[in-house]
Amino acid sequence: MADAETDPAQLIATMAAEARAAATTLARLPTETKRQGLHAAAAAIRAQADAILAANASDMARAETAGLSGALLDRLRLDPARLAAVADAVAVVAMLDDPVGQVIDARTRPNGLVLSRVRVPIGVIGIVYESRPNVTADAAALCVMSGNAAILRGGSEALASNRALHAAFVAGLEQGGLPRTAVQLVPTADRAAVGAMLAAAGLIDLIVPRGGKGLVARVQAEARVPVLAHLDGINHVYVHASADPAMAEAVVIDAKMRRTGVCGAMETLLIDRDFPRAAELVEALAATGCTVRGDAGVQALATVDPAAPADWDTEYLDAIASVALVEGVDGALAHIARHGSHHTDAIVAEDVAIAERFLAEADSAIVLWNASTQFADGGEFGLGAEIGIATGRLHARGPVALEGLTTYKWIGRGTGQVRG
Repeated sequence: MADAETDPAQLIATMAAEARAAATTLARLPTETKRQGLHAAAAAIRAQADAILAANASDMARAETAGLSGALLDRLRLDPARLAAVADAVAVVAMLDDPVGQVIDARTRPNGLVLSRVRVPIGVIGIVYESRPNVTADAAALCVMSGNAAILRGGSEALASNRALHAAFVAGLEQGGLPRTAVQLVPTADRAAVGAMLAAAGLIDLIVPRGGKGLVARVQAEARVPVLAHLDGINHVYVHASADPAMAEAVVIDAKMRRTGVCGAMETLLIDRDFPRAAELVEALAATGCTVRGDAGVQALATVDPAAPADWDTEYLDAIASVALVEGVDGALAHIARHGSHHTDAIVAEDVAIAERFLAEADSAIVLWNASTQFADGGEFGLGAEIGIATGRLHARGPVALEGLTTYKWIGRGTGQVRG
């Protein structure tokens, strides 16, 4: 590990060189070796649970004193159940299908040349994240299983937690026969280290930011390295006129209130003007303790706060929801196109044709029918874990897991063919 006192650019350059060597090793390891290393890492996290939870408690105390928001505190907090889930997620990733070496497609040309596209690791991946210490383990596990080396830079608010988790993880990797430098944690909270990572073109192959809008915007603005990210999670649930009222209420309340601080939380509820139980739905949401900010139509139905224009473009990450009445599926799709962030949007409807149209036309990375937006999670998709949710249109979209951390190369097998 490079010295924490080194100039940030030199620090990242040294770490990247170590990561490149580890990535070269990882890329040629058999699947079973990677699995053994990850199972050992999961076991080490469980074995060091007391130390990790103590480190997290110290982070929580500092964060509360610093006045971090409830949403950030929730993301930072570890308890025995959450830590057990972190270890379990590492073990689950270990048992997923290894994407490295998978043949995407193959063809034989008329001249007999056999061409195939084969999945290969990306190389060195930098992950810049805030608050969530579970990202330390999730990102590390996904990178290792996909044959990539990881350079992790967590937020200063989770420094002790991340260090404890990283120490356990790499101890397990070494025990399992994998290089310790396959997963490195930037040892300094100096923000200049983030800038050095973003400028490390040729040293780091991909940057993945996980955090608030300010962090992601900075990464996207400054990076000289390709970025895989989403900026906002302005997610919508549209309740169509045909929706079953009980289902609509259950989906809406879960989408907003299950965990308000996650990127898959609903921020805006769109209710069809012809939905017969609109007032009851709004009142049920408010009864959970959610502050409702409604347009004029909603204000006429229930006692709510008036919505300001900025509300439709706000990711609250809190127990607040903006609510609007819309004219059918056309109105819902138009609102989402104007205010959405291409993250996750859902429809509640019994009308199959309407639902299929919404699924086809809502331009989001994840589109759901009769299900909560809180399913926007790699684990819930059967991916074991995720390194982030990508909302762009290139390379990967939605929860980014093992396949999203690979690229491909063409392999040609000939028998002496020449073009002449």
